[in-house]
Amino acid sequence: MTDRIRLIVVDDHTIVREGLISLIEDEPDLAAVGQGGTGRDAVTLARQHRPDIALLDIAMPDMNGLEATREIAAEFPELDVLILTVHEEEAFFFEALRAGAAGYALKGSGSDELLGAIRAVHEGGVYLPPALAGRLVQDYVNSQATPAPDDSLTPREQEVATLIARGLTNRDIAEERTLSINTVKTHRRHIYRKLDLHNRAELVDYALRHGLLTP
Repeated sequence: MTDRIRLIVVDDHTIVREGLISLIEDEPDLAAVGQGGTGRDAVTLARQHRPDIALLDIAMPDMNGLEATREIAAEFPELDVLILTVHEEEAFFFEALRAGAAGYALKGSGSDELLGAIRAVHEGGVYLPPALAGRLVQDYVNSQATPAPDDSLTPREQEVATLIARGLTNRDIAEERTLSINTVKTHRRHIYRKLDLHNRAELVDYALRHGLLTP
């Protein structure tokens, strides 16, 4: 169990939740350690199990998935939240990022895509649905002013920040730039500290607003 990616699954539709758990348990590197049907359940399960990933729906009773994401991200910044929803609207996607989600997947996607999203988030990436990524980035960049990137970042840190925002994992960046993984992690820490950011989602937002991330 210790080598597996531990998830909690929270969705108010029992048949969906059971299907997700079955999919997860069929994978040798994944394990479902808790399940629930409300946003409040998600927060409680996060406290009880300290999973690696919380897989949450948005529309749920008691507390919705975005509210739960905010609470979980504030209390457990090391825990990655992956939103799984039917909502394809940009507003929901950016609200999820602002809440602290590390990824946003659509229920209409295939099982392989969802499993890839889980693993990408666990490896330090930010997951966007391929069907939405181009449109979301283009619309967001077009709608924002593009101030210059913070000059407190070194050129290498700006480069690493851009790669993180593109969704590359620490390992991907290390291989692409011929760096050690520890060096990449050090750059990541410096970027977060200098920009006063707290998670990957905030970094994506920063990169979009400052022109580090382009369509």
